[in-house]
Amino acid sequence: MQVNMLEAKNRLSSLVAAVERGEEVLLARNGVPVAKIVPYGQMPIKPPGAWKGLVAHSSDWNSAETQAQIEGLFLGDSDAPAA
Repeated sequence: MQVNMLEAKNRLSSLVAAVERGEEVLLARNGVPVAKIVPYGQMPIKPPGAWKGLVAHSSDWNSAETQAQIEGLFLGDSDAPAA
């Protein structure tokens, strides 16, 4: 079910009841969906370490050169080594 913001504001209790019954409720602004009401606790949560081995990173991510580049970016130092 899709409802516009004003209607959702006026019918919030009935929309929450619909979600509890298992219905999907989309909130729309000017007919364009912008949010979804979902049951609390139904969002999948990845356990700690779930991304291990799935994301590539440089082995020198914590080198002195990399740290100097980052420091230069924060301090606006134009003499910092280029990336």
